[in-house]
Amino acid sequence: MVSVVKVRPYEAGDASRWNAFVFGCPDATFFHRIEWRDIMESVFRHRTHYLLAERDGQIVAVLPLVEVKSRLFGHAMTSLPFAVYGGIAGSDAEAVDALDEAADALSRKAGVQHLEYRNLTERHPDWPRQEVYVTFRKEILADEEANMLAIPRKQRAMVRKGIKNGLVCEIDSNVDRFFALYSDNVLRHGTPALPKRFFETLMRVFGQDCEVMTITSPEGKLLSTVLTFYFRDEVLPYYAGDDLAARELAANDFKYWELMRRACARGYKIFDYGRSKIGTGPYSFKKNWGFEPLPLSYEYRLYKRDEVPQNNPLNPKYRAFIAMWRRLPLAVANTIGPHIVRNLG
Repeated sequence: MVSVVKVRPYEAGDASRWNAFVFGCPDATFFHRIEWRDIMESVFRHRTHYLLAERDGQIVAVLPLVEVKSRLFGHAMTSLPFAVYGGIAGSDAEAVDALDEAADALSRKAGVQHLEYRNLTERHPDWPRQEVYVTFRKEILADEEANMLAIPRKQRAMVRKGIKNGLVCEIDSNVDRFFALYSDNVLRHGTPALPKRFFETLMRVFGQDCEVMTITSPEGKLLSTVLTFYFRDEVLPYYAGDDLAARELAANDFKYWELMRRACARGYKIFDYGRSKIGTGPYSFKKNWGFEPLPLSYEYRLYKRDEVPQNNPLNPKYRAFIAMWRRLPLAVANTIGPHIVRNLG
């Protein structure tokens, strides 16, 4: 008898089974974890549509979907907002196709303008795609000195400069220092900050799998910080911020070396430097570490659009907004920002 794939919505009792599948599925990422569902609903007030496919009572594929509806940025179904990776996780071809069909039907019923998958690898070569982002992933070597020597010479000199400056690395128990540096940093770049409550929720929900590392001068001046996710054998530095003084003291370079060094000591195997826009400063910074860009396959099924949306700072139509935003007082930007950024994802 041939077994049948059944697709259904996620239910409250599925949480442990969902995560067990995610941790065991090679296609799954940190952003497929079920905890993101509650974060999307409780922090950002978005409607979620999590789907799973079962065969013989076992989960064989999952798809986290979030519906984002905004007057400014449109109406979308996305896997997954605020995540660099998403889409369908599963190697069962029939189950993947069934989830695809379910997502299409759900998106049409909801009346969205487009459906977006943020895949690590291509799934739909015939779909329109966004060519703005790449990611950077590299093996962590087993020996600390080998990791240091794997950093290109000029960048390695910057790491050693940070060490020579006597910079101090600390693991924070809360997001206070992180948010002070992060929010000031994004304001200088002209983009709204995510709410502090979001980062507090990340630390509470993910526990030891979410860590804040902060770098200070020997005198205690805040210089640089990073919020990192841990998933299986991977390290994902994800949100970061720094003070203007960080560059001169090589605090950013020291920070990422400390993160890599500690990850090596703890037995992690992959350093995921995360997503960057092609041609930007962060893109060049990561390449300088010896990481090669890997194209991200952000795929779109368009329903009420003629082209892929470009809701990112590289879009020329946002130049005036970015220039205006940079001039706002930090307190004002941090008050207004969360109401804008929740719809960007």
